Amino acid sequence: MVQPTMATNSFSVRPEIALSWRRSAMSGLTTSTPDIPVDPDAADRRSRLVMAAEPVLAEVAEQLGDMDFCVLLADRDARIVNVPVGAGTLRRRLEGLGGVPGGLFLEETTGTNAIATAHELRQGFAVHGEEHYIEPFKQLSCYGQPIIHPVTHRLEGVLDITCLARDDSPLLGPFIARAARDIEENLLRTARRTEQRMLSAFQAAARRNRPVLVIGEGVVLANTAATELLDPIDHLRLRELATGLGRRPGRSDEPCPVRSVQLSSGRTLSVRVQVVSPRAEGVLFEFPDQEERAVVPRQVARPSEPVPGTPTYVGGPPGTGRSTTARSLAGVDPTGIVTLDASDVAARGEEPWLSTLEQAAQGGARVLVVEDVHLLPESCCVRLRRLMDRCDPCDPWIILTGAPVSGLAGRHAVLVSGCSSRIDLPPLRDRSAELPELVRAMLRDLGADDRLRFTSAVLGVLAGHPWPGNLRELHTVVRAVVESRSAGDVTLQDLPADYRTSPRLRVMTPLERAEHDAIVAALRECQGNKVHAAKRLGISRTTLYSRIRVLRITA
Repeated sequence: MVQPTMATNSFSVRPEIALSWRRSAMSGLTTSTPDIPVDPDAADRRSRLVMAAEPVLAEVAEQLGDMDFCVLLADRDARIVNVPVGAGTLRRRLEGLGGVPGGLFLEETTGTNAIATAHELRQGFAVHGEEHYIEPFKQLSCYGQPIIHPVTHRLEGVLDITCLARDDSPLLGPFIARAARDIEENLLRTARRTEQRMLSAFQAAARRNRPVLVIGEGVVLANTAATELLDPIDHLRLRELATGLGRRPGRSDEPCPVRSVQLSSGRTLSVRVQVVSPRAEGVLFEFPDQEERAVVPRQVARPSEPVPGTPTYVGGPPGTGRSTTARSLAGVDPTGIVTLDASDVAARGEEPWLSTLEQAAQGGARVLVVEDVHLLPESCCVRLRRLMDRCDPCDPWIILTGAPVSGLAGRHAVLVSGCSSRIDLPPLRDRSAELPELVRAMLRDLGADDRLRFTSAVLGVLAGHPWPGNLRELHTVVRAVVESRSAGDVTLQDLPADYRTSPRLRVMTPLERAEHDAIVAALRECQGNKVHAAKRLGISRTTLYSRIRVLRITA
């Protein structure tokens, strides 16, 4: 199949259209008639977006009358949820191409068009005739406008107007943009009312000495007792409890249903559940079992202040600064510090490595750092653990580094259990609040902190990246900027090309990131089986599918 090229039928292609074509081709899409995924059940026709759009689209329909246009409303996943305006012939043509409620209009499924590309770029976009990637769309022109929630600043959906290419008009862009702004105004009014109801319900319930939690769309309110009681994965189970309660808030004189929930800690508690805003956008959870008693915080792994001389473990994913942290614990004076790397065992053999370990322990070393202990063979783990248990005041302070504690098993877990002090280093994606200081520290290390400054826009874009290489990857980016720019403010154009835009996935809140990681881990452990993953998480398949869709997990 021949893909679109930079010049087709003697017309010049706009750069943004060429980039969209390239993205479509890289996803494996051809230019023939698309097989667009359509799932009518996935289209939520009672969502807050649809409700906010309803009066606006009624006015749009009245203004367009019998004119040959179609208006389509897509949700935040680029799935069509409503086609409120549509002339007969054009409407049937779009229906044949998947333009029906439930149709998924992403660039990887439909190529370049006003819904998919506006969704991808998060900005208004027009596609005229031959600019479409898919051949059957080339007879059409369309204008798409993203709908951004005024409070959360998240993408809520895309509003599109489509016509035959011969009926195209430059006035359609401003027309659909005005309608999208009106929908955003309705969202703002609804959000204010919803958030006020949520806050009022939370404040009233929080007066009692019990854990209280309110979960809304992008909003979580929790008192200290609830924060100490619940893990992010427990929020998934509470969302599950809220399903089936109905979409209308209960009256103050109505008894709230009390249900049981098993927390990730293994405890089973009663929870009182109440819908506090229309369409179940806000749900209040109270735990009456905990009233009039202090909530005992669960034991969670937290960085502990290491005591010099006691075995210490520094754990975290690769690139999170394990070695740097171990060196900082040992002190700035390198005298008397011996460092061994577990990866050397494979090259040198177990006995030579163990011999070096004993020599370091008996040779008067002040600090012994053993890197990547999760790579040690069993015999080395046993000998190292014996050394840690010896409690000889002449032995060095032993500091181990390695993978996160949660990922250790067998002898490696036994080895680390001998460390009375632990420091858990989170991945960089969970440290977005620390990103400005981390960048400044790296600029200082590179001798550029007095001549370069990363702007807030750049830091915001960097915060949206997943950073699989953690601090090591960030340091590579900062070093590349230092080498390419001599002084002044660092702008997006100064970043390496792959880091100039945030990934297509929106930036997640810490709660959403925790939910995302818990679901991904469960799917991985269950080899992608969603039935088993839902059972492992303690939630229904419906809730799992919903969170996979909301969090945009590829599964």
